[in-house]
Amino acid sequence: MIAPARVLVVDDSPTMRGLITAVLNSDPEVDVIGQAGDALEAREAIKKLDPDVVTLDIEMPNMNGLDFLEKIMRLRPMPVIMVSTMTHHGANATLAALEIGAFDCVGKPQPGDVRPFGDLAEKVKAAARSSRRRTISATPAVAISPATDYRVGRKVVAIGSSTGGVEALITVLQKFPKNCPPTVITQHMPSTFTKSFAERLNRICAPVVEEATDGARLEIGKVYLAPGGDRHLTVVNPSAPVCRLVEKPPVNGHRPSVDVLFDSVAELAGRNAVGVILTGMGRDGASGLLKMRGVGARTVGQNEKTCVVYGMPRVAHEIGAVEHQLPLSAIGEEILKLTAARKEGTD
Repeated sequence: MIAPARVLVVDDSPTMRGLITAVLNSDPEVDVIGQAGDALEAREAIKKLDPDVVTLDIEMPNMNGLDFLEKIMRLRPMPVIMVSTMTHHGANATLAALEIGAFDCVGKPQPGDVRPFGDLAEKVKAAARSSRRRTISATPAVAISPATDYRVGRKVVAIGSSTGGVEALITVLQKFPKNCPPTVITQHMPSTFTKSFAERLNRICAPVVEEATDGARLEIGKVYLAPGGDRHLTVVNPSAPVCRLVEKPPVNGHRPSVDVLFDSVAELAGRNAVGVILTGMGRDGASGLLKMRGVGARTVGQNEKTCVVYGMPRVAHEIGAVEHQLPLSAIGEEILKLTAARKEGTD
């Protein structure tokens, strides 16, 4: 028997603490061992109880969740899952938390929610299993322009990511030059967060990064992030590729799904594509990446050591979908290497 994941719930609302506790305790593999109403109580509880995972509210009295998260990551790194209101302000704060080192995020319940807190219990268990303990980066993220002699070829890049993907995508995309290959991304993320994340990437990366819209043309120097919500991102029309947002049921439990994106890129571009699968829970993207490799595309997977959760890349590697498995720090440069135009001027 595997010991249950031991969780400390931190939220200034007694009602919210009760809801989170009830949801987590309904899973036999999770055990809420304590609650705290603010950062001061949480600090003492962490010392006393030594939890495997902490769920943390962002807006709290005395010290907000971001400031407390920084202290946790600096003084006693452990998996922290942010529980945030689904507002624009909450989205920006949550993205900042993910960059600091939070394991993942969930939204607080909205009226009419069938499953309050969604897959929080699964995320808690994945966090408890994760052996990686991240610390704050010594320097803030800033735009980085790679070597100016990069000449883009004719390939399309497709990237899939989930838990840990915020940090991973920043690392990869900051290696991209202003004239990067057309790049489409599906990151598992609540709908309220994707627009804010695209805006954040656009500020700190050299290419133009935007939330994908239906009919948007794939262009050199642009990165398109799938919007969260009720549609999948695909690419269509080989003669003049465009983004297409399609209404289909979830695939692998996700909408948007990485598999759906990869399948469409395989059909659109064949060997003129590069597929990349980054950190994430589950197996979404593995079969789509295998399809891409099967039609001649080059494929890259993040290695276990640098993944927050070695789930999606592990499955992709095991089924033979990954051509090159690399540490996160090397993936951006590898993408540029695989997409650069040959000296003759074509690729």
